[in-house]
Amino acid sequence: MRRQRLAVYTFNQFVAPYQSDRIKGFRDAEPGTFAAFEKAEGFISRSGYDGEPGPESWGEQVFPACWTNSNGDGWAPSTLSLWTTLETLMAATYHGLHGGVLRHGQHWHVPADHIPEYVLWWVEDGRRPDWREAVDRFEELISHGPTPRAFTFKVAYDPGGQPVKPSAAEIKKLAKLNARKT
Repeated sequence: MRRQRLAVYTFNQFVAPYQSDRIKGFRDAEPGTFAAFEKAEGFISRSGYDGEPGPESWGEQVFPACWTNSNGDGWAPSTLSLWTTLETLMAATYHGLHGGVLRHGQHWHVPADHIPEYVLWWVEDGRRPDWREAVDRFEELISHGPTPRAFTFKVAYDPGGQPVKPSAAEIKKLAKLNARKT
């Protein structure tokens, strides 16, 4: 049996153009946040963005149908990455640098209670999803709610498709380990 890796796609919309003063806090935090993720326990890799320095893009970047380009600059904050487990991703997401930045998201992102901010799914080791697959999974979550093909931390599944609850003790342990790496 091949090992599975956890894929995560995040999506949001900015309240103003990316280069505006209103988004400056996000822009300033972005390089450090990416660096912290890349050092975090359980991080495997992430897609970059066409035409930007950093990792290679995993295909052409596309956005979900719910994207409205409300800020007018043709861009929306989105990421695509691979992790070893739910717990490693949760430790990096909710603790450390990203956890602090996450608490300020309401200043930069358009509120959208009916649209999730991320989707999770399992992929075989050695395969990386592209942006189109990520958006398809995101839209599947919007349309059908959490399933083994597209889920969230609150309603999560293991690689075999069985419901699973992430270990809070493991998340705490990983968050402490990550803090020592920064």
